[in-house]
Amino acid sequence: MPYERNPATDPLLTVSGDLLVIARRTAPARRASTNPYRRLLATPGARAFTVGNLIARLPMGMFSVSAVIMIAGSRGSYALAGAVTATGLAATAVVAPWTARLVDRYGQARVAVPATAIAALGSLALLLCVHYGAPAWTLFASYAATATTPNTGGMSRARWAHLHRGDPAALHTANSFEQAADELCFMLGPALAALLCAALFPEAGTLVGAILLMTGVLIFAAQRATEPPVAPRTHAGSPLRTRGMPALLAAFLATGAVFGAMEVVTIAHAGGAILALQAAGSCVAGLLYGSLRPAADIRRRLLLCLTGMTALMSLPLLAAASTGSLLALAGALLLAGAATAPTMVTGMTLVQRLTPESQLNEGMSLAVTALLGGIAAGSATGGWMAEHTGRVTGYVVPVCAAGLALAVTAAGVRAPRGR
Repeated sequence: MPYERNPATDPLLTVSGDLLVIARRTAPARRASTNPYRRLLATPGARAFTVGNLIARLPMGMFSVSAVIMIAGSRGSYALAGAVTATGLAATAVVAPWTARLVDRYGQARVAVPATAIAALGSLALLLCVHYGAPAWTLFASYAATATTPNTGGMSRARWAHLHRGDPAALHTANSFEQAADELCFMLGPALAALLCAALFPEAGTLVGAILLMTGVLIFAAQRATEPPVAPRTHAGSPLRTRGMPALLAAFLATGAVFGAMEVVTIAHAGGAILALQAAGSCVAGLLYGSLRPAADIRRRLLLCLTGMTALMSLPLLAAASTGSLLALAGALLLAGAATAPTMVTGMTLVQRLTPESQLNEGMSLAVTALLGGIAAGSATGGWMAEHTGRVTGYVVPVCAAGLALAVTAAGVRAPRGR
């Protein structure tokens, strides 16, 4: 059988004087992946802590829905259920920055695991109090104990910032990935909670959420190789004192009001299922945004994102006022959601640049706290508008809140120099 040459694998032959030289042909180098997310997850240890973080983050979209279904079904009062969940939200806004400060000071694993254990016990205590008909005050106390839940999204972003410090493109992709993960979890979490409570028993959503939270944090904390090192203790003040940070947190507060008002008004107008479209639009936009180049002028990029969000948030108002079509409203919510992730990614990137590395978890936790406060204020305002001025008129609130965020950012937010 004649020999067939293979130019890709056959050795190279040459003659030097009276010697025959045989050189081994090297294999062609593999082309680097052009997918920024594939390159991001190829970072050693990244996939392991990402899996744990996603498992821990999914219950964030489950707990409030599960609590409302469980309490309202047992006590027959949506007012009580809403008051309990609002108390938990307020407690989280107070406790979260302190938990994040402990994480910065002592490390993620040392603080996150016991803090999560306390929060999981609070969820289980709420479950038992509801099941056995305990007094109403025990429901408030139990749900308030869940405020120690660590900001797993912030801890994940801190790991990316540690692994890719000095690489703005990778950090931009990482922040986009994390925002898309947030949207995915808040899109799937409520649906999973409602399914568990309906298919199994009313307490199933809370029980499964507590198990997932504890499991995910244990997996996440076990990845010690990617954990940011604990910075030496300093007498640095709160990140709130950083120039530009108060205005940025005020912008996050107004942005949270956009989310809270849009959620309540849409539920009142068309039911809650349609809200998944807004989250889906934000998730897709976040992934696409991560493939773009990072902004050279981060403040200008944030202003552009907020301008786009203000414009797109007017679409649900126009759809509800002019057509009354549920299909048109669905399309408007999908487009409105497309502005959410780019705005959040850019805002969180600016938080990272303004915050000293030794206080990164605290800085991002302050941003999340501002968002939670805005969501609470937006929910209350949007609900009042929908009830007293009409459901369609309620859509004015998210438009005004987005415009306020834009104005605050233009007036007070300044990007740091030299970072």
